[in-house]
Amino acid sequence: MFVSRYPRAMSNATDRFRFLHQTGCFVLPNPWDVGSARLLERLGFSALATTSSGFAWTLGRRDNHVSLAEALAHLRAISEAVDVPINADFEGGFAVEPDRVAGNVLAAAQTGIAGLSIEDSTGDAASPLFDFELSVKRVAAARAAIDKSGTGIILTGRSEGFIVGRPDLGETIRRLTAYGAAGADCLYAPGLRSMSDIKAVVSAVAPKPLNVLAASDFTTVAELAAAGVRRISVGGALARAAWTGFLAAAKEIAEKGTFSALGQAVPGSEMNGYFGT
Repeated sequence: MFVSRYPRAMSNATDRFRFLHQTGCFVLPNPWDVGSARLLERLGFSALATTSSGFAWTLGRRDNHVSLAEALAHLRAISEAVDVPINADFEGGFAVEPDRVAGNVLAAAQTGIAGLSIEDSTGDAASPLFDFELSVKRVAAARAAIDKSGTGIILTGRSEGFIVGRPDLGETIRRLTAYGAAGADCLYAPGLRSMSDIKAVVSAVAPKPLNVLAASDFTTVAELAAAGVRRISVGGALARAAWTGFLAAAKEIAEKGTFSALGQAVPGSEMNGYFGT
């Protein structure tokens, strides 16, 4: 129940990704580099999504401090490393103006990805969300760019209110429904945790699919599927889980001079097995 499958004869990644959104519920875990992407594919997941935070941390930077060129290279590397569809966390399109968002989306569409998301957060704590009309125009510009590319990749419209200090369900629904009308194929409001809120958004955006972020243990796949959620991602949570183990082991060495945490690590032979032919 945790992974979904598509018809074996369906070879195009974008077609496979679109198929997954049509019925049921699937988990879209977020690798942060080629190795984690390949391992998740080996575990049987049918599609993956990049994570802006997870990737930024591999470069020793904070989230949202990666350049467009670096992001595009990362998308291409991940897409070429695995056979499953890849959804791109394309942040805010690496631009503010709709025409520049469109140009960047057009470039991203050529990296081999099967989908991408555009979010409406500004990075400004005083005014954390783009103006409503501008936000809708940005999604519409991304839609036009995808159509121009001829790739058919899936566009996800994201409203960030619940993770940037504006947890307004009504405004979130207003934005998501507008993004759907502007051409988004899938809708996403990271930070939703209440099942009643999730069900309200599922109903509001229907028949378009909703992505829910499961970055902690507040729910299960079964509960979200029962609520009508089509897609579940974990954002930077898998990367944080990996860094948690790293930090615990490194701090033990630095502070105590002992190595007990390393004794709990996955054996090298098992890791080599995951990456074998």
